[in-house]
Amino acid sequence: MKLFRNRWWVVFGSGIGLMVSGGPINIFTFGVFLRAVTEDIHIGRGTFASAMLATNWISAASGPFLGWLLDRYGARRVLLPGAVLFALATAMQAYITASLLVIYLLFAFKALMGAGLSPVSYAFAVSKWFDRQRGLALGLALAGVGLGTSVIPLLVAHLIANYGWRFAYVGLGLVVLVLGGLPALLFIREPDQHERAVLPHLAQAALTGYEFNVVLKSWRFWALALAFFLGIVALNGTLTQIVAMLMDRGMTLQVATRDLAASGIAAILGRIASGWCVDRYHGPYVAIGFFILPMIGTLFFASGAGEPMPLFGALLCGAALGGEIDLMSFLVSRYFGLKSYGKIFGTMFGIFAGSTGVGPFISGLSFDYWHSYVPAFALYEVALVVACLIFLPLGPYPFPVHHRRTFVESAEKVSA
Repeated sequence: MKLFRNRWWVVFGSGIGLMVSGGPINIFTFGVFLRAVTEDIHIGRGTFASAMLATNWISAASGPFLGWLLDRYGARRVLLPGAVLFALATAMQAYITASLLVIYLLFAFKALMGAGLSPVSYAFAVSKWFDRQRGLALGLALAGVGLGTSVIPLLVAHLIANYGWRFAYVGLGLVVLVLGGLPALLFIREPDQHERAVLPHLAQAALTGYEFNVVLKSWRFWALALAFFLGIVALNGTLTQIVAMLMDRGMTLQVATRDLAASGIAAILGRIASGWCVDRYHGPYVAIGFFILPMIGTLFFASGAGEPMPLFGALLCGAALGGEIDLMSFLVSRYFGLKSYGKIFGTMFGIFAGSTGVGPFISGLSFDYWHSYVPAFALYEVALVVACLIFLPLGPYPFPVHHRRTFVESAEKVSA
């Protein structure tokens, strides 16, 4: 559609679609549903969280296949059916019972159907359009995850309070269908033949990079994967428990959800800030700075202090979460190039997605056995320190930004 030819519409559409990606839908509504579901069907929080741990490995296994689909068919052809299937799988969560088999099957189906609507698909599309401003473009697009984290849990809390948790899952499925499907239809695309001719520098960059099998033998790939694995274990283990933890301390569902929503707002700012920073400063150092934030935030939660300390903790953890996927997508493009970007980022994000249930499971076990989250929080502090140390030896980028005025001028012609 000619009205949406400007490349920044791709960023806009990606931001809207990411509001209903796996993070906001699978991870951050989990904490809102947690108490209502477990008390209604009479199972432990750790038991319920174990379904996330088990089925997130499905997301991990699907990462390379998703990358192959993106490299072969493009983002739009993956996102459109992905939105429909993920919406259906989300609505089917309304059929959860106390049977572990039913819980695991529904979570497994949701994890498998949600793979297409992951940040990998949107980062793939955005990276095809940007080089010099890639960090900012990715940050703005991926800020949609933070926006979803700030809005979607509040919507779910409202639906649970007024209609029950089963209806809330159905309503959430409808939201996924609308916000995931329409942006993919209207905005998401890669440069066509004419635009590649106008942007020869960017077209050349898209063909530059390491082969997928070479990257899998690189220590940098596994170092980055481990660092982001540890980071998301700590962040999800903390943020997914905010609502239940604060309600245990006497807060209402609405007030506790407000703090979780605040982490989503912070994630938006964190995404944009991390994108701006990596365009100007060395990415691994930016990553260390963002990983220090949840160290402080987790200490605020562990202290047991009342407001505003939990709010500050949510803001710091949310900002770090906002920066994490943006940093991952950017560093993959700079250390390994764009030639096999879909498969490489898909695989790393698969490892990342496979770890998203680890933190909630650890936190759930910590609460079930010790009636406290402090032991889990102590473990997360250690994990974040190790992640920071991993970033230090990564070194310079093999595929740095191309500083060419002609490219910028050509990009403006396409945007006009």
